[in-house]
Amino acid sequence: MAGKTGKAMKKATDVTVIIPNYNGIKYVDACLKSLYEGSLVPEVIMVDNGSSDGSADLAEKKYPMCKIVRFEENKGFCRAVNEGIRRADTEYVILLNNDTAVDKEFVFRLRKAVRGRKDAFSVGAKMLSMREPGMIDDAGDLYCALGWAYARGKGKSRENFSRPAEIFAACAGAAIYRKRVFDMIGCFDENHFAYLEDIDIGYRAKISGFRNYFEPEAIVYHAGSAVSGSRYNEFKVKLSSKNSIYLIYKNMPFLQICLNSFFLLAGILAKLVFFAKKGLGRVYLRGIGEGIGLCLSQKGRSRKVRFRPERLGNYVRIQLELWVNIGRRIM
Repeated sequence: MAGKTGKAMKKATDVTVIIPNYNGIKYVDACLKSLYEGSLVPEVIMVDNGSSDGSADLAEKKYPMCKIVRFEENKGFCRAVNEGIRRADTEYVILLNNDTAVDKEFVFRLRKAVRGRKDAFSVGAKMLSMREPGMIDDAGDLYCALGWAYARGKGKSRENFSRPAEIFAACAGAAIYRKRVFDMIGCFDENHFAYLEDIDIGYRAKISGFRNYFEPEAIVYHAGSAVSGSRYNEFKVKLSSKNSIYLIYKNMPFLQICLNSFFLLAGILAKLVFFAKKGLGRVYLRGIGEGIGLCLSQKGRSRKVRFRPERLGNYVRIQLELWVNIGRRIM
């Protein structure tokens, strides 16, 4: 293989790319091809969530250098990527959605960005819409005191987000992580199954004093909603609302929840009105109820981040960011 400069491809011995896959037959060939044609070729692990469409077989046959881990059933995004992280024997791991195609410099740019920031837990890529490559799909994720997580720059011109920036969390659809930090804060919380798990782990890293960044030179094209089928559907709305409640309970100490209670309630009511207009109000409320139930359960309580006084400064910085991000969301 040769890159666009004509130089031979180099192998990235310190990076493993982990691709969770569930019935991604339409996308996995293009995804893997783009990785192996990159200027820096990493180890690749595909974790298959019990696919029935032959996508894992296709990857195994066409890309024998790709390691395939197979589950008999769909265990969710978090379980899949955690398995890949545990199997990776490298300093860094890149999580990559199966419905993506990456730029030739994607791995090189992410690796360079995280290595250049000693305080970085993660660096997110510039995700562009596969259907409209001139438009941003995600330029890093932000989280605010309303209890809302949102993709920075979504639907805006790619030219508007051309500078590196600090973000609240990297979208786990295309981001690099410093693997040793997982040993400190834990891997992705499998109580989430899917949705908001990347906000949660970025939040936990910030509590521990690490930071998350956006790298505009690392380009990836994303189809979006390849598994759930659409931007708003019952599965996604219920799971997201459930996880939004769990995310608050898990990462905010009691006093911080009280401090943000007005904003959090306003955020819940605004979302309820929004989804009610789409005919999904009851689904949203069921998700909220399930989220409260998860917080009260043993498996929910066991994952709560315990407040430690020496981290007070980190909590203060996070709280200020939560308030500032309300303004960013409104803007």
